[in-house]
Amino acid sequence: MNTILTAAAVAVLDQLVKWFVQGHMELGESIPLIPHVFHLTYIINPGAAFGILEYQHAFFLAIVVLLFGAYIWMRKRIPKKPVYFPTAIGLLLGGALGNAVDRVRIAGVVDFFDFRVWPIFNVADIAICVGMALILFYFWRHGD
Repeated sequence: MNTILTAAAVAVLDQLVKWFVQGHMELGESIPLIPHVFHLTYIINPGAAFGILEYQHAFFLAIVVLLFGAYIWMRKRIPKKPVYFPTAIGLLLGGALGNAVDRVRIAGVVDFFDFRVWPIFNVADIAICVGMALILFYFWRHGD
């Protein structure tokens, strides 16, 4: 249950932040919070990380369906300990769902965190990266 609650919380938080950005910024607008270091920059990304695979919405949505299908199929085999592992799965699923909602809703993903030296990203992207890092850490620590 921790996994699904985490996924739902991530997807809801992601959509709320994106709703706020879309409601308070113009597309392309950039607000410097720490000038030349960290800005809020509202863009619609039609691809994945670093803008790769632009406009491949069906492909990305299929990946989300496969992720959730794999979760449903394997959920009873997901170890409950350490507690970070089911949470990591939830972060991955919630981030994927958050970005999938955008792809269905606006045919792209709302991105806004802009560190100027890295592609612009969002809450869902953070959840996906942290979730994957924790999953890899788990397998590194517990692999045979």
